[in-house]
Amino acid sequence: MPYLIETYDKPDSFGLRTATRDEHLAFLAANADLLLACGAKIGDDGTGASGGIYLLDVESRTEAETFIAQDPFSKASLFERIYITRWRKAYVAGECYL
Repeated sequence: MPYLIETYDKPDSFGLRTATRDEHLAFLAANADLLLACGAKIGDDGTGASGGIYLLDVESRTEAETFIAQDPFSKASLFERIYITRWRKAYVAGECYL
């Protein structure tokens, strides 16, 4: 059952994000089997990052909470806020799942 996780970085934390990015990417690679999609939220000009979105295929909210707590960004206290909700897959890559 898919979950959407949306994270919001703390203000003025781009340096922390940059310093922790390689460890974060390694974590994502190690957990790629759980990820339907993920990526940073960036500015309209394609630069910066202010948080991220994860579409995660796990069985429970507890598993989603555990996943994001293990993310190196979380461990580094990058996030000001984390929002988790179940997500109904309707269309992905042009394919309908309803």
